[in-house]
Amino acid sequence: MPLSYGFIGQETNGAGGLVNGLRTIPVILEIADEMNELCPDAWLINFTNPVGMVTEALARYSKHRKFIGLCNTPVGIERGIAKILDIDHSRVRIDFAGLNHMIYGFNIFVDNQNKTSEVFERFIENSILVNMKNIDPMEWDEKFLKALKLIPCPYHKYYYKQRDMLESQLNQYKNGITRAEEVIKTESELFNIYKNSELNRKPIELEKRGGAYYSDAACNLISSIYNNKRDLQVVSTINGTTIKDFPPEYAIEITSRITKDGPVPYKFIDEFPVSIKGLINQIKTFEILGAEAAMKGNYDKALLAITLNPLIANDILGHRLLDEMLESNKEYLPRFFNKEFHRENQ
Repeated sequence: MPLSYGFIGQETNGAGGLVNGLRTIPVILEIADEMNELCPDAWLINFTNPVGMVTEALARYSKHRKFIGLCNTPVGIERGIAKILDIDHSRVRIDFAGLNHMIYGFNIFVDNQNKTSEVFERFIENSILVNMKNIDPMEWDEKFLKALKLIPCPYHKYYYKQRDMLESQLNQYKNGITRAEEVIKTESELFNIYKNSELNRKPIELEKRGGAYYSDAACNLISSIYNNKRDLQVVSTINGTTIKDFPPEYAIEITSRITKDGPVPYKFIDEFPVSIKGLINQIKTFEILGAEAAMKGNYDKALLAITLNPLIANDILGHRLLDEMLESNKEYLPRFFNKEFHRENQ
């Protein structure tokens, strides 16, 4: 739908992500409330997109305080770097910080030794190898990467390569092969595969969905909490005092030490560099407004969220797009269309 208005939809941090959050967040909050009553010591590990907005909603509106957001993007980047170096991925670890689908790699370790400078040079020459199945494989401009001095994640292409990504998606849209249609086809294939009661392997089709390595990330996180391993993993959690120029209650995605009491953000930077701070704050504003809109069924907050999003940035077309998306998802958005709910919560 966003493509029909000339916008990148983007299913997590774009217009598609907003409606995804409006549908998902009320359900997640209900699950968290039930957990708080029935199993208050249990951890809610959330993979549901948009992970950043969902984690922000849990931080702001849930009584259940044991929650972690998890994504496969950091794992995919480390595997991409390992591919460039032609080594096993277990030998690579990167310090990440930012937001979900907006993380940056700061320090690169190989066999627990800081090899940032030499590995970053190899990355600049082979950046196209660090990508995801659901994102167009476009290589980064080498001079831009040298100026940035950080490893961007594949989702950053929607912002730093917005014109190229939009052109690619519009061409796909004209040919009837949008990301949404690909996902519908892939999920139909997966559901048919899962009908086989004797299935004993992870379907390769999962990688086409963009869900590669989720099971590895999940099992590693669960094991580390249960066994108090205190190892380093990348999760979405509460900032606290980690990034000093970011409010402590905000959710961030960052390398964290995983303990039996949950994640403890690993403080390898004091604040976000000025080169990335603006974009991070813009998407964080989008997440906060989207979370509030979802919680309260608040149209004004949803309108602000979609208009302030850097992939939209148009008030007139933004509100038209929002209206159309809300209407098309009406059956899944009772908080926006239930008059009784509005009287009680506005």
